[in-house]
Amino acid sequence: MTDPRRAVPRTDALLADPRIAKAAETLGRGLVKSVVTAAQQRAREGRLAPADVVDDVLAHLPGQASSLRPVLNATGVVVHTNLGRAPLSAAAVEAVTAAAGFTDVEFDLETGRRARRGRGALAALADAVPSAGGVHVVNNNAAALLLCALALAPGREIVVSRGELVEIGDGFRIPDLLASTGARLREVGTTNRTHAADYAAAIGPETGFVLKVHPSNYRVTGFTAEASVAELAELGVPLVVDIGSGLLAPEPLLPGEPDAATALAQGADLVTASGDKLLGGPQAGLLLGDAALVERLRRHPAARAVRVDKLTLAALEATVRGPRPPVQAALRAALPELRRRAEELTAALRSAGIDAEVVDSTAAVGGGGAPGVELPSVAVALPARYAEALRAGQPPVVGRVGRDRCLLDLRTVVPADDAKLAEAVRRCG
Repeated sequence: MTDPRRAVPRTDALLADPRIAKAAETLGRGLVKSVVTAAQQRAREGRLAPADVVDDVLAHLPGQASSLRPVLNATGVVVHTNLGRAPLSAAAVEAVTAAAGFTDVEFDLETGRRARRGRGALAALADAVPSAGGVHVVNNNAAALLLCALALAPGREIVVSRGELVEIGDGFRIPDLLASTGARLREVGTTNRTHAADYAAAIGPETGFVLKVHPSNYRVTGFTAEASVAELAELGVPLVVDIGSGLLAPEPLLPGEPDAATALAQGADLVTASGDKLLGGPQAGLLLGDAALVERLRRHPAARAVRVDKLTLAALEATVRGPRPPVQAALRAALPELRRRAEELTAALRSAGIDAEVVDSTAAVGGGGAPGVELPSVAVALPARYAEALRAGQPPVVGRVGRDRCLLDLRTVVPADDAKLAEAVRRCG
């Protein structure tokens, strides 16, 4: 009797199939071959007919060479750290694509000489915050603070309030980050109350700078006090203000969230911020402020280790100069429009026999920004079992479970994706 395993197509024959060969051109031969090998094994084990191997390979090929999968964010968290924080605008995506090949990131086409790296992105930031004498960009906000400590306080003290010794994501702590540079932290005040006099009493010959950190991922309420930027600016030493979430100018929707322009106007020497939060751009650390201090940081040897690549610079410039990014659009989404979309989506799902209803929801800014701020929103509610099924779908949809229902909050779903969301739900029905 002939062994049925002999009927399993050979690897070279499968890789030569035009459909599989075409996939290898975009996904890479190694990745495609691994999918082919897995399909052959299923056929040898009798779980797959040999004649179906090609179709099985095509069904299991990923849509792209990267393992990162695009998802629909229906959580209602506008800047969702676990989902990549700020989604880029169409303008930023186009800029990244344009910068993907050879580009003039550090080259002057007119003179044929080397040029300032990322000068377009730096000019965009300078135009957006005219009060900043100098601007620089590193790979994230933590790197911006690290560079401040390395350049301004090597072996010296950083004066900071005990109430601002924050822990950021994944267990990382700002005080540990700063101490790793060799600087010493001089803690002042108490957890809930710190006054300008506490800082003043701690300043001496060993002071490198005063650091004020916005508690962007928590709130301290009750019997509290903090020194203002204006008060700290009078102390006669460099003042670094970490505003965190990346607003360049005041945001009327978030009056309690600090911004770079205001902090500089109040006397901050340097402001650090994130690019991938409320600014709505790529991951980046923004440094804005006194020209001499910014240049000192830019020329520090560690600046090379934390510099950003051409794709980040391209996306950042397009975000600052271009149209309103998705984060800003989500923040400004009008309730009547959200409700209209939810009603249309619910009607379409009900016509397919799916138990769906429109419910009021509460969205959040997220990403360590505007803690405690609630954004009224509207969601489509489904049976709770849909949450897991939607995450396993294509494209994956991430909602949240509340009141024993799967809630799909439309504040974080762009209107252009409504049809895609409806189809994803129907496939789970």
